[in-house]
Amino acid sequence: MLSGKIIVAGIGPGSKEDITPAVLDAIKISDVIVGYKYYFQFIENITKDDALCIDTGMKKERERAIQAFEYAEQGKTVCVISSGDAGIYGMCPLVYEMKVERKSDVEIEVLPGISAFQKAAALLGCPIGHDFCVISLSDLMTPWDRIEKRIKAASVADFVTAVYNPKSKGRYWQLYRLLEIFLQDRSPDTPVGYVRQAGRDDQEVKLTTLKELDPEEVDMFTILIIGNSQSYISPDTKFITPRGYYREDADNGAKNLGQDIMIRSFRTIDGELKNRNIPLDKKWALLHAIHTTADFDMENVFISDEGAVEQLHNQCTDGRIKYIITDVTMVTSGIRKGALERLGIEAKCYLHDPRVADMAKDKGITRTQAGIRLAVEEHPDALYAFGNAPTALMELCELIRKGKAHPAGVIGAPVGFVNVKESKHMLKPFKNIPKLIVDGRKGGSNLAATLVNSILTFDDAQQLKPGRDV
Repeated sequence: MLSGKIIVAGIGPGSKEDITPAVLDAIKISDVIVGYKYYFQFIENITKDDALCIDTGMKKERERAIQAFEYAEQGKTVCVISSGDAGIYGMCPLVYEMKVERKSDVEIEVLPGISAFQKAAALLGCPIGHDFCVISLSDLMTPWDRIEKRIKAASVADFVTAVYNPKSKGRYWQLYRLLEIFLQDRSPDTPVGYVRQAGRDDQEVKLTTLKELDPEEVDMFTILIIGNSQSYISPDTKFITPRGYYREDADNGAKNLGQDIMIRSFRTIDGELKNRNIPLDKKWALLHAIHTTADFDMENVFISDEGAVEQLHNQCTDGRIKYIITDVTMVTSGIRKGALERLGIEAKCYLHDPRVADMAKDKGITRTQAGIRLAVEEHPDALYAFGNAPTALMELCELIRKGKAHPAGVIGAPVGFVNVKESKHMLKPFKNIPKLIVDGRKGGSNLAATLVNSILTFDDAQQLKPGRDV
């Protein structure tokens, strides 16, 4: 029996420019070309004049492989073409399995091609810069329950995930289920890119997020790429998943490691919230509160005026807030120095000011009350943060009512059992002052400080990337 050769070749995602030189050469020398009929348009004018081209319809993979062996066993050179890479959801596994089944002596050569997910990634930016996986949603060859386990594993493990066969006329719900699973573990703002007809004339490239992705815009010609917890969309609208090279600097390494831990913690917290559909600025502050306390009851006791975090952040960035006044030094210590320096803001506590002790003694008030009186005299329009002393918060409320204080905003998180709840109730009626309040008895200096930090870093909230100034 004559023994020819089968070349299994990936012709890339669709563009002739994306076919590798090795594959072009293989097509040019082949006596027989076998493939799905749709793919022949991409190799027109490449085959030699007397080449036999055998094109078949969808779901005819076994028939194509049989024909390839029949011609190769006659001594011919046969090229079996697949789109993308023939080894990725292509003809390559079937050809090798059939060689074993037929006990054939035919030589098989595999030529790799540019996969559709690689082409899509290049068009989107660099979304697969770190560990990634590829999952097909087609259940023709794989039971859906096994596919779902793979989806869950990819989501939990924080893999960048490329999705093949996301939807077809007969499979309309699988992509919805994938999104449901991913949203259990990933931030709704996780970047998602999808490319339709990659490399072809009617190519479409789009960037969105997990929560905004509309499965109805996706079809069987679409490749999706879902980012990991580090992925982000750059200012020039490129989808980037960093590899981590910038950690090579020893000093930055420790900072980036701390930020990485904080990012993963925030992702975990976000995934465990009972109500994830809350405004981003409130969620940003809530995530900080839970991260600091490990107390998910913060969902029930944390109160934020509508748009308060974003409004206060804008005042910090445009220079309207120049000072942050705290009731005790522990709150001041917990505010990130890098953020303060970046924004040109000074955090102050008057508790140890020499004037405080005399005022407290003369007026018969607590030292924290005296500190707030002095602060209001010098900085009536500052952002005020309370994490310890309810009497200090009550003092500010009285000064607001008397028209002596006009704070840019107030963080009310004193802790304890005496006058704590009352001090927070006193703060709530000031409708024109942006407020963040930890209701009830809970609070603390660390909590007040982290809420301040959430305001200072709100520009990191969209990508859910805390810890820039750690």
